Amino acid sequence: MIVLLLLTGVLCAVLYALGRITLPGWLLAACLLCAFVLVRLRVSGGLLPRLGLWCVLFAALAAVFKLCGPPLRAVPAVEGRDPKPTGIVTVAQGQLTGVTTADGGVEVYTGIPYAAPPVGELRWREPQSPEPWEGVRVCDHFAPMSMQARSSTIFNSLTELVVYHTFRPRLIGNSLEPMSEDSLYLNIWKPSGGQEKLPVLVYIHGGSLTSGQPSWSEYNGESLARRGVIVVNFGYRLNVFGYLATEQLAAESPNGTTGNYGLLDQIAALSWVRENIAAFGGDPEQVTVCGESAGASSVNALCVSPLAKGLFRRAIAESSGIVAKQPYHTFRAPEDALAMGKNILAEFGASSMEELRAVPAEKLVQTKYTNSAMTIDGWAITEQPYLTYEKGENNEEALLNGFNVHEADLFMLFRRVTKDNYVEALRPVLGAQAEAATALVPARGTDEGYRYVVDRGGDAKGGADEVYSAAWFSYSHHCWTRLLSQQGKRVWEYRFTKDNGSLGANHGGELPYAFGCLDRHAWLYDASDRALSETMQSYWANFVKYGDPNGEGLPQWETSDGSRVLELGASVRQTEDPALPLYALLDAYQDSIIAE
Repeated sequence: MIVLLLLTGVLCAVLYALGRITLPGWLLAACLLCAFVLVRLRVSGGLLPRLGLWCVLFAALAAVFKLCGPPLRAVPAVEGRDPKPTGIVTVAQGQLTGVTTADGGVEVYTGIPYAAPPVGELRWREPQSPEPWEGVRVCDHFAPMSMQARSSTIFNSLTELVVYHTFRPRLIGNSLEPMSEDSLYLNIWKPSGGQEKLPVLVYIHGGSLTSGQPSWSEYNGESLARRGVIVVNFGYRLNVFGYLATEQLAAESPNGTTGNYGLLDQIAALSWVRENIAAFGGDPEQVTVCGESAGASSVNALCVSPLAKGLFRRAIAESSGIVAKQPYHTFRAPEDALAMGKNILAEFGASSMEELRAVPAEKLVQTKYTNSAMTIDGWAITEQPYLTYEKGENNEEALLNGFNVHEADLFMLFRRVTKDNYVEALRPVLGAQAEAATALVPARGTDEGYRYVVDRGGDAKGGADEVYSAAWFSYSHHCWTRLLSQQGKRVWEYRFTKDNGSLGANHGGELPYAFGCLDRHAWLYDASDRALSETMQSYWANFVKYGDPNGEGLPQWETSDGSRVLELGASVRQTEDPALPLYALLDAYQDSIIAE
């Protein structure tokens, strides 16, 4: 009995820690185990009574696990209790206050509505202006994140443990962030005190256009605000709420649009910033739009959207884009978008948009169809993005962009690639050029330091990771840099290679460096990481301020035509992009698609 009880206790502790069970749950579990011991000592008889007692214990522990899970709790704007409120700020909709950081150096305003809640009849319509409010609105907590499929708490904890290495078990303070269809709110970090004409960085979070939230610690704007930049980020509609396309919706719209509601939200947020940022000391004529992953694809879309013209001057894009002739992700043909829309109507047994709008958000978000791409709607996006660049009608006057060397590794975890299937594994991204690619990138195993216990592996997996990293991610930056430099505009491109105790140079690994958030998980980084973060923050802040990342004390970052990049790693140095031969094959494959 003792051995089985100890095993039960250990398993219970592991599951409760991964499930982020609250302190009362731990106390109840301890009481149940103690009560079990006392009762078991008094129970005599055969096997059935003892089995029944064990069943009661397991059922009770499972009930505690279910009942004492982490509660929903809004994320506070700053850490610490009772932060000092800011002075009153007046925007177009009314008055508001935020809070200051503990040292008083940064003011933070969270949960400011930039559009009306897109619920009820406003679901799948263009964003509407926010309603004014009476009195002083207290903006000291983030608004709920946008509706998305929520993974189990145990799965999220395991991801933090195995991939990010950020998981730390806690008995106090566990919570889940609320989620709502009413999520069109923005957040502002600014240097404290009276300011005027400060440059503004507007950040768009990633998540494949299906997930993500602006409260995530890795792009907290506090550190950049200390460098004299106002940072803004916001929630926008995701997945089926943000990118559903149907013919009925296009007919309803006065602009004939459908399929780009999340993009329209981003444009609405930029419009709000232009109208109101001066109240926070910002300069509406010095706005840089920035994004990572799907957020970078969104930045690319904003650069070609006629609706975004004049809302920003410069762009920063990290690890994605949609300017390839046939983008590999986050962009789809209108006919594909409309076909999926029909499937979703059928999935929920709806014959009209009125019926689909009546489906509860919690049910709708469980659709089996992945709405993870923008489309050409004739209004927000009028043509394939690369065509807009070829005509010189894009919106950005300068670009800082780049990618990480292990971009695709985590996305490839569950694919097994061997020497026997290597060529066929590359065909989805290279077509007839796949065999030539295997000559450029010979088969090899996964790179050391980027191996995970759940990776299906294979003796060609490392080669496949490299090719897919180029196709899915870095190629889009090569195309973007090349097209913009051909217009005579200045472009700076980077290649992030820094290994560390967390994500390393995987997709998203550069974010805490660029935003100065390493100390939020300080045990994962060393002095070399902090030095690189200081350099990257200076580059990013200089670009937002002056349209040029270079500055005193920084390694010179040359402009690029698509062939040279700045390596951001153990050293910071200018180098030729090693994927150039692969890009030539990708060009040939892309041209063959267009020719078909």
